Amino acid sequence: MGNREDLLAGARKVIVERGLAKATARDIAAAAGVSLAAIGYHFGSKEALLTEALAMSLGNAIGDGMDALILESTGESPMAGFAHLWNGMSKVFADNRDFMMASLENMVRVARSPEEQRFFVEALPEVYAGLATGLRQAHPRLDAEQAHAIAQLYWVMVQGLGVLSAILPGAEVADGDRLAEAVAALNDVSDE
Repeated sequence: MGNREDLLAGARKVIVERGLAKATARDIAAAAGVSLAAIGYHFGSKEALLTEALAMSLGNAIGDGMDALILESTGESPMAGFAHLWNGMSKVFADNRDFMMASLENMVRVARSPEEQRFFVEALPEVYAGLATGLRQAHPRLDAEQAHAIAQLYWVMVQGLGVLSAILPGAEVADGDRLAEAVAALNDVSDE
């Protein structure tokens, strides 16, 4: 690995061990085995490094978990795939609880920083495209626009359910079957 990758790995390690608020540049550089100046050189600031480290960690852990669950529903109807995904996400969240907690800390920091917001705004189209690609692979009858709309819905839902899983572990949160029932009801009940 190069210094950049070492810093990302060091940041992830420090975040898990100490929490986002207590992650210092000095601790991250020590965990990465690089100089303190390397943070500025590769990322511009500790905050930018933390944002990218968290985004990568959650993107890989949560995103890979979502992708696997979406692809497991290949051949099923999109609604059955929807239920399967959301039935499985509670385990994905539980398996990544440390990063979910750090993500909560990060949300407030990002909300207060236009620079950090830009990072996520710029990353969002790639998130949607990745989810849409998996959806179309699992459910080939979806057209590109349908897959994109579902990807956006999934992103909103993963944010909400992720927050609930982090702040209310063990609480009863709607599972995939219940959420699919709700979506089906929205579709079935016509306005009179």
